[in-house]
Parts: sequence; structure tokens; C-alpha cells
Amino acid sequence: MKIYTKTGDDGTTGLIGNKRVKKSSPRIESYGVVDELNASIGIILSSKLQKDIRVLLTKIQNDLFVVGADLANPDLKNNSNRVTSEMVSYLEKKIDRLEEKLSLITYFILPGGNLIASQIHLARTICRRAETNMVHLSESEDLNNTCLIYMNRLSDLLFVIARTINKRKKISDIAWKK
Repeated sequence: MKIYTKTGDDGTTGLIGNKRVKKSSPRIESYGVVDELNASIGIILSSKLQKDIRVLLTKIQNDLFVVGADLANPDLKNNSNRVTSEMVSYLEKKIDRLEEKLSLITYFILPGGNLIASQIHLARTICRRAETNMVHLSESEDLNNTCLIYMNRLSDLLFVIARTINKRKKISDIAWKK
């Protein structure tokens, strides 16, 4: 099977259910940024990571495929490959577990520190953009609202992972100074 189908040469692409839409549609932009986020996590995974972080990021990569599939399926009655509340709960448990070992923050933290932590901060900003695109999509089309919740929690988790990596490398949070 060839990678190219030529069906998108007219500027359209297919969604689940065989509906075709313009490649510039908010739905395509939404799952395109999810794909970008997944690729950025792939770059992070090419680095030397502690096992718990590697396992967590690999799980997130797989879950992001579910997010993309969910967004590519405009028929909300079709429940295949949908983001679930259990996926959100998983992220919340990971946030809670990692935060237990971090100091309380009372100031804004600048992205940075260790290179991997900085790459995770970049992934977090891509995640926020994906969430923003989904909100834009939700203003004109129906979508599984749990996708929005998942992305909101994921950006929080990525923030906590970046802090965790810096702490494990004995790098202090970088406080924003006005």
C-alpha cells in the first residue's frame, strides 16, 4: 500500500465516517496540533529519561492517538476511540503523586532549567495551543468535552513533570521576576 492516496490533493481530508472537510477546518487544526504535541513528546523520549518518566510519556503518546481519533470522529454517537474520564483520572493521579515530592510554589515559574525539562515546557505550550484550538472547534461543532478536560490536565501534568525533572537534577525552579 502506498503512503500517498492523492485524495487530499484538492485541499480536503477524510474524517472517520468518510466525511471530507477542508484541511484548514478547525477540526483538522485541532488534531494537527495534538499530532505536533505527540511529535514533541517523541523528541523528549529520544533523550535519556528516568524509567517512570519514560513510561508516563509513552502512555501519554498512546493516549494522544485516542485524542486525535476522537477529534477526527465528528459523530458523537460512535463511541469508538473516545477520550474517557478514566484517562483524565489517570493524569490527575500522576499529578498528585509527582506533586507530593515538589515544594509548594507561590510565584510564577519560568520555563527552563534542564534541557529535557525545557523541552517538556515546550510540549506544555503546544498542549495549551491544542486545547485552545479545541475550544475554537467547540464553538462551531460538537466534540467530546472530555477531550478538553484531558488536554487541560495534560498541560498541568507536563508542568509538574518539568518541575520534577529539574528537582531530580537539583535545579531550582526559576522564579519570574518583574
